[in-house]
Amino acid sequence: MSENNTAAVETVLGTEENEDTQKDKYLTFHLAGEDYGIEIRYVIEIIGIQKITEVPDMPPFIRGVINLRGKVIPVMDVRARFSIEDRAYDDRTCIIVVNIEGTEVGLVVDEVSEVADIPEKNVEPPPRTGKSTGSRYIQGMGKIGEEVKILLDVQKLLFDEEMQQLMGTIADEQE
Repeated sequence: MSENNTAAVETVLGTEENEDTQKDKYLTFHLAGEDYGIEIRYVIEIIGIQKITEVPDMPPFIRGVINLRGKVIPVMDVRARFSIEDRAYDDRTCIIVVNIEGTEVGLVVDEVSEVADIPEKNVEPPPRTGKSTGSRYIQGMGKIGEEVKILLDVQKLLFDEEMQQLMGTIADEQE
């Protein structure tokens, strides 16, 4: 992520929880050659890749946990969640720490891009497919000029039973 992009992200993340300021703003990132976005209001911070401690009996897309300033945070590899081929982590790989239903979760992505303004009028519903499982995470398709960003619904990246399993693991790790 370039210094300009980092500054833009920090500027938006540094604002108070002001819905008007964060409305229509998405943190965009690359994953397997595609552009994705998540609503900025769910983003807590962005950190570089770091040592992930594996935890047994977790779903395969949960790579483990990290210690972020004394707080244990589960880490989800978004490639694995979407059944995309694994790739070695490099210096561009980032962890986007988000708030999912009151729990902080790290999302491993290939590269963070920028904070983009995507007005509601430029967001179309996700495409309908015969297999609705893949599109259950998609909030919509955001149009920026000629580009299309796949906008993810952060709240749907984990199901209730997966959240409960994570909550149990975090409680165990912090004891």
